[in-house]
Amino acid sequence: MNQPNYLGKVYLVGAGPGDPGLFTLKGKTLLEHADVVIYDALVSAPILAMINPKAEKINGGKRRGRHSLPQEQTTQLLIEKAKTNAVVVRLKGGDPFVFGRGGEEMEDLIRAGVSVEVVPGITSGIAAPAYVGIPLTHRQYSSSVTFVTGHEAVGKYRPQVNWQAIAQGSETIVIYMGVHNLGNIVAQVIAAGRSPDTPVALIRWGTTPQQDYLIGTLDTIVQQVDATGFEAPAIAVIGDVVNLQQILSSCKPVILS
Repeated sequence: MNQPNYLGKVYLVGAGPGDPGLFTLKGKTLLEHADVVIYDALVSAPILAMINPKAEKINGGKRRGRHSLPQEQTTQLLIEKAKTNAVVVRLKGGDPFVFGRGGEEMEDLIRAGVSVEVVPGITSGIAAPAYVGIPLTHRQYSSSVTFVTGHEAVGKYRPQVNWQAIAQGSETIVIYMGVHNLGNIVAQVIAAGRSPDTPVALIRWGTTPQQDYLIGTLDTIVQQVDATGFEAPAIAVIGDVVNLQQILSSCKPVILS
């Protein structure tokens, strides 16, 4: 069977965590030369402003309970746009391969015969803690870190994250998309043996001028969220490295706008 012919190539580009200063030069160059850009909801306005003014811009963003395009339609749209456009950019928040469905989209594109390339971005699980003064590893506090999703897909390869194994096996835990399930996550981590006094940080819009964060413990953080109305999207960090925030936050990075 003959493979379909496509004029263009699809680039899965990681937009990073929001600060345009953290966006890669390769990603910026592709935006400036793009014919079509399908972008996610969490891509910051300064990065969207880098898109070629002549490019077709399509909002393909997904937020909890609000999908601009279902995943299947997004992939089909990429395939269709590659038929008649040379440079098609799928612009994804953070890194495409870190809880960004980039692997799924690349699989589908390859099966359809579309040429595709990934351009990594800085993931929010690394950048957001750094911007508030929390190092994920430190020789005196943590030699291991685990990245995990707090919002799992229905019908996935296994029914749930093994929180007991993660709680016992990693000194620092970084949770993506965990605010809405925080009570359950905290309960499981404590049940697995972590002390209720273990420090916790929640970081929202971590590398943008809207940055907001909460510092607490496993025992207090859910009540703090309820009391303050703290909302997603946010990264959660669990571990003793959170205590360093009091010292290191005095030298915060400058956020470009």
